[in-house]
Amino acid sequence: MSPDRRPLADEPLPDPNAYPTLSSRTAFEGKVVSLRQDEVQMSDGSTGQRDVVVHPGAVGVLALDDEERIVMIRQYRHPVRRYLWELPAGIKDVADEPLIETARRELAEEAGLQAGRWHRLLDFFATPGGSSEEVTVFLARELSEAVPPEDFVVSGEELDLEVRRVPLAEALAAVQSGRIRNSIAVAGILAAVVAKGADWGDLQPSG
Repeated sequence: MSPDRRPLADEPLPDPNAYPTLSSRTAFEGKVVSLRQDEVQMSDGSTGQRDVVVHPGAVGVLALDDEERIVMIRQYRHPVRRYLWELPAGIKDVADEPLIETARRELAEEAGLQAGRWHRLLDFFATPGGSSEEVTVFLARELSEAVPPEDFVVSGEELDLEVRRVPLAEALAAVQSGRIRNSIAVAGILAAVVAKGADWGDLQPSG
């Protein structure tokens, strides 16, 4: 198959020995992420240092109610010194926990909700030029009230977290105008609009 006829899809290296890592060291180890410095050999034989933020990954939840409103949260994000409107989301911080269970937990903890229908909406790399973070966004419908897990304690930036239900069309307009810039929210909202336009067909199973 010619290069311009290949399916449009990310792909692993055809040669596993390409771009070999000649050396690697951990320059920083933080609470959530670490910084790894790799010396990589390029395709022409030259070498270069690549700084990689090693991230456990994250999930997001596009929770849609019967009135086609999505659940959004307003939360302070210190790196950008702003309150951002986001989807309920969280890092994969429980070893071997299925992604759908992480999503269920985050929806209950951050929004006090549970869902009767779940689908996998999209997967993406957040910043592949410098981080290993992979994100999965789920579509949650048939919403109802839920009690957060007993061991959940509200702390830090979540102390003044605000929850709001926003019409999907209004959220889309906020993305298009640059008023919503959180990457998980932007990707999830755009994917939901596309899925809705297709009458919610071809959605991936949640598992």
